Amino acid sequence: MQFFDTHAHIGLIYDDPIEQLRVIQKAKNAGVTRIVSINNSLHDFDTVYNSLKSVSGIYHAVGVAPSEVTNPGNDWVRKLEDSLKLPNVVAVGETGLDYFKQFGDKRSQIELFITQLELAQKHNMPVVVHNRDAGKDVFAVLSERIPDAGAILHCYSENAEYAKQCLGMNVYFSFAGNLTYRNARNLHETVLNIPLDRILLETESPFMVPAQYREKKRSMPEYLPSTARFLAEMLEMDLEELSAQLWKNSCKIFRLPE
Repeated sequence: MQFFDTHAHIGLIYDDPIEQLRVIQKAKNAGVTRIVSINNSLHDFDTVYNSLKSVSGIYHAVGVAPSEVTNPGNDWVRKLEDSLKLPNVVAVGETGLDYFKQFGDKRSQIELFITQLELAQKHNMPVVVHNRDAGKDVFAVLSERIPDAGAILHCYSENAEYAKQCLGMNVYFSFAGNLTYRNARNLHETVLNIPLDRILLETESPFMVPAQYREKKRSMPEYLPSTARFLAEMLEMDLEELSAQLWKNSCKIFRLPE
């Protein structure tokens, strides 16, 4: 049985490359044999990428998150395009919209998001989408500009009705450790009302610690099987059968061999 963590901020768990390798080894020991390393900005992508580029089972997404809208970096479009050509880079992201903390202004966030969707289309890559308190605008932008390779609504936080509206697009729904929280009824309802072949799991490390590990300060890729077990119980599925389907889904959206 093997698991695929579709979204982990390895560079935020630890800055030390040696500690990053320990995190990855612990994950592999737990059956998490593939991880997509996520960077929120181009400022730290090179450091994390170079420290992990030779590690088996590690893939990368590169993009500019809405938190970086006021400082994406000089010549950031060219740098992002260059980064998308590197080995084992499999997605644009994370990008998207965040109206909770009001980074910059909405217009600037939307423009940043649209530019990266256009780059994803140009380079035939899926996009990893951040959405916080911006569901209406995220849906509107994706409806017009989703890349052919698809999109992942990461750390899904909307309700089942929103998910149903998105099903007409090539969208996958990625659930993090907060799926295991008792009060996450909107997420529980969602997973029961969307096709299994559209579901992914992530740890969102170091955030969103699963309920089983609530005493821990950081979420880790090794915790992913805990979320998978919770999902299997909700769906009344055998864990091995579920993990096989989730693996297939993850490989499909990131265009990796199974």
